[in-house]
Amino acid sequence: MPILNRIAGLHPQMTEWRRHLHAHPEIGFACHETAAFVAARLREIGVDEIHEGIAETGIVAIIEGRGPGPVVGLRADMDALPMEERTGLPHASTIAGRMHACGHDGHTAMLLGAAAYLAETRNFRGKVALIFQPAEEDGGGAGVMVAEGMMERFGIAEVYALHNVPGLELGRVLTTPGPIMAAVDEFTIRIEGRGGHGAMPHETADPIPAAVSMVQAIQTIVSRNHHAMQELVVSVTQIHAGTTDNVIPGSAMINGTVRTFDPEVQAMVMRRMEEIVAGQAASFGVEAALDYAVGYPATVNDPARAAFAAEVAGEVVGEALVEGQSGREMGAEDFAYMLEARPGAYLFLGAGPGAGLHHPEFEFNDEILPIGASLFARLAERAAPIGG
Repeated sequence: MPILNRIAGLHPQMTEWRRHLHAHPEIGFACHETAAFVAARLREIGVDEIHEGIAETGIVAIIEGRGPGPVVGLRADMDALPMEERTGLPHASTIAGRMHACGHDGHTAMLLGAAAYLAETRNFRGKVALIFQPAEEDGGGAGVMVAEGMMERFGIAEVYALHNVPGLELGRVLTTPGPIMAAVDEFTIRIEGRGGHGAMPHETADPIPAAVSMVQAIQTIVSRNHHAMQELVVSVTQIHAGTTDNVIPGSAMINGTVRTFDPEVQAMVMRRMEEIVAGQAASFGVEAALDYAVGYPATVNDPARAAFAAEVAGEVVGEALVEGQSGREMGAEDFAYMLEARPGAYLFLGAGPGAGLHHPEFEFNDEILPIGASLFARLAERAAPIGG
């Protein structure tokens, strides 16, 4: 890979950083030790400013370039997932019930590597804002950082992020103009009936057939209520009811996720769910309430910045490994909030074979650390080149 030579030399250091972070995962906004580790490394690297405590544990570090120019934001997420690790690796999680199963430890190490290179070379105009963000998995840390005025406070003009993708060819980079990931919503339906003996169902208002009927009806939203050429996912992921074989429970719960790109489609799903829940509840003689929680918006790349990012990626990994019109997917990302506030682009970086994201046997491929760090660094250099 034609990665930057200085960053290639940082590969062992980035690997050490990444494995330390992997062994000490933190969740949500409570990334206190992670943030302290990042801040300590930034001080060693010699960045010009370190601003801590944004969105509780987020950090923005500034590196000054050579002369006036724009402020380019580079973002890495820091949080882990609430799950048990099953890798058996020497650097496996030391905290029960927490695991870096999405590679945010690797993203943080990549941005630290880019910081070390950029602070040393400063081959750009303006400033680089290094954004280390908590609570990507749950809590919308990106949105909180934006709401706290990060973009205005540091004068950020454009912003970029990347994510590792196991199963995608090592070093392959994907991006696309416009929407790249979906908006994500969550719904919970609580059904209240009247429980009783399993042998005497006529004396109950059974919530289980009501729940089953609701789930079946919800599936028709995708198949019958929207245009087949518009992306939409409605997935029921949890049904909870009952405790034993001879007792009809008094309540049931249904939970799931909705993924959309179009606000009108999202509104249609919300309306149809309300109608289905009310209608099915009346049909089965139970009470039911829908709690529909609107989550992260769609992640939308600025077309010009996406094209620019694809061009830069071609310089790092070779044009044959870059797909700048990769299309969109139904996953979600809170980087969407940063792209709502400023133009920029989100990229996927292939990590080669391995267990998938959010899998208990996932292991970040350290071979892509210098590739990701080079991508970050070259985005900053090319966004405001010396003499440009």
